[in-house]
Amino acid sequence: MITLALSKGRIFDETLPLLRAAGIEVLEDPETSRKLILPTNRPELRVVLVRATDVPTYVEYGGADLGITGRDTLLEHGGQGLYQPLDLQIARCRISVAVRKDFDYASAVRQGSRLRVATKYVGIARDFFATKGVHVDLIKLYGSMELAPLTGLADAIVDLVSTGNTLRANDLVEVERIMDISARLVVNQAALKLKQDALRPVLDGLAAAVRAHRLEEATA
Repeated sequence: MITLALSKGRIFDETLPLLRAAGIEVLEDPETSRKLILPTNRPELRVVLVRATDVPTYVEYGGADLGITGRDTLLEHGGQGLYQPLDLQIARCRISVAVRKDFDYASAVRQGSRLRVATKYVGIARDFFATKGVHVDLIKLYGSMELAPLTGLADAIVDLVSTGNTLRANDLVEVERIMDISARLVVNQAALKLKQDALRPVLDGLAAAVRAHRLEEATA
């Protein structure tokens, strides 16, 4: 049995077409089923639904043989014990610094001010500001990041940005782009050796689906 770890939401929705192109159909809808383990049209392959932040942990410790998760999650996790063979080029967004419209971020950085930054991406934020030589106090939050500058909890946030609509709706502006993010395929290193014959068709199928998707985008 091969186990693929996925999280509900955008990554799941954007993974389905790639799986379909690789000949894999998930047989139940996670939005209507209460099951956490979903069958596929391949008897040897099943999908387990876990929190997005837990995907690397499940794969690292063998709860799943492979998984699909964002680059942001992998960077925060550390990626130990994981083989990362494929950038799927789905669930694309970016990690950015954002502030209130009336906050002069450039001036604060130039003057060497110590900034309070709210984020759930503590490792990414720490490395980014350290590289810039900016002194920050990091405040870890898990949701509603936009509230932190609005309530005075923080001067800035580091968060995922897709369209930027949520920032604009809350009178925040994006002031620095830290990195681009997309979903990656990760594989347990032990499984790659012990289940190579079973995993190889899945890996090759997904790689072919990604190549076809890129070609479609390039010619669109």
